Amino acid sequence: MNKPLRRIALFCGLLVLALLVRDNWLQYVRADELNTRTENRRVQIERYAHERGNIIVDGSAITGSTETKGSDFKYKTTWKDGPMWAPVTGYASQAFGATQLEKLNDSILTGNDDRLFFDRTLSMFTGEKKQGGNVVTTLNADAQKAAFKGLGDKKGAVAALDPKTGAILAMASTPSYDPSVFAGNSINTDSKNYNKLKADKDEPMLNRALRQTYPPGSTFKVVTAAAALENGLYTDVNAKTRSPLPYYLPDTDHLPLDNEGNIPCKNATMMVALQWSCNTVFGKISADLGNDKMRAEAEKFGFNDPKLDTPVRAAESVYPTDNRPQNAMDGIGQASNRATPLQMAMVASAVANDGKLMEPYMVDSLQAPNFNVIEKHEPKELSRPVSAENAQKLQAMMENVVQKGTGKNAQMQGVTVGGKTGTAQNGVHNSGKPYAWFISYAKTADGSPVAVAVVVEDSKATGPDVSGGGLAAPIAKDVMQAVINSKK
Repeated sequence: MNKPLRRIALFCGLLVLALLVRDNWLQYVRADELNTRTENRRVQIERYAHERGNIIVDGSAITGSTETKGSDFKYKTTWKDGPMWAPVTGYASQAFGATQLEKLNDSILTGNDDRLFFDRTLSMFTGEKKQGGNVVTTLNADAQKAAFKGLGDKKGAVAALDPKTGAILAMASTPSYDPSVFAGNSINTDSKNYNKLKADKDEPMLNRALRQTYPPGSTFKVVTAAAALENGLYTDVNAKTRSPLPYYLPDTDHLPLDNEGNIPCKNATMMVALQWSCNTVFGKISADLGNDKMRAEAEKFGFNDPKLDTPVRAAESVYPTDNRPQNAMDGIGQASNRATPLQMAMVASAVANDGKLMEPYMVDSLQAPNFNVIEKHEPKELSRPVSAENAQKLQAMMENVVQKGTGKNAQMQGVTVGGKTGTAQNGVHNSGKPYAWFISYAKTADGSPVAVAVVVEDSKATGPDVSGGGLAAPIAKDVMQAVINSKK
């Protein structure tokens, strides 16, 4: 072969080699990147070419699929009672992606998870259409209905747990929204509905049970009482405390800590102090223990944990590093103390479970399209904030609150209820409407099947009617009753 032909052959060989290298680079090295690019519409078309799997509550699907009109995305997700379940499921939209359980379990629901490879392969030979798997939740449908109905047109949230396992039984947030109204990709309807919801000042798409923190108010006094018992400041809940009236905040001689009304708080026992919700007693307990001990006890209950997953990530509840007067206020659930409703349900849950705090979780199992279980959650202990002995003392105090104190509206026939009310101050110089709180648990002959936290952020109530006992306790009662009835 002469020299010019050799050069041409060599050049052509280099071109072929470059083509092979480029082809392999695209198919193997950049495959995932190209598959996930928004410009690659074929991936999106395939994603919506078959029905999405469902989210299951009490054995029934609360989501479904329907065909999309006027789009090459064939199927979109639908919801049954969308506003009630949206705080649990999140949304799945052809135009706006997915959130919460819909997003975290997207690979299972679309059928693209590696664990479903056998199902996908089998369907190729059987001719069956591709299907997504299912997400089986821990939710109790009756409890969720009671929570959502109880909140009604009030702005607020409910979180309910099974103290023995940590299973989330209810998670309601109002105002809410229907994810079905923007599940497609129409500019005229779906985009319009989505943008309207995002612009709503009441934030209907915010999951207040998980993602909103509030000053917990007097419900936090249960944690302060636990700190007093665990640190040996007081060991007898029926012994008088060293709590003068008036009581001035530490390092001040002119800032008295007031109680709500003329109530018997001077040197009151912790039992009486929780019954009447004495700010002076629990503020002084917090001051006497100091910020380090108070913060350590709060953290045993789950405060200051930025990575609490249910599997949806919860906002961090905060017991702050604070100076002495602020720490006294933190001890009664004010100042910079902030908590989610889930966090305060965890407090009630740990007390009800004799001091053992279980990790909260919302997904019981993941199913293949043929309903075979491919992953099962195992309950896990998170911490032990109090000893069993001290937990039982706290139970006696919380049950006394419902029997004789501010939580009477949560009383249930034939059931022992422990609870604590709270009315948390809100806004600069307390200019906003207070938040009404109630945390509780129910106890039957078989133990404590449910612990609940309710916060009402805003309602039509005014003046003295804005209280944890008046607004939040009846909702908690209905949720607890729903759980008990469902187990009969």
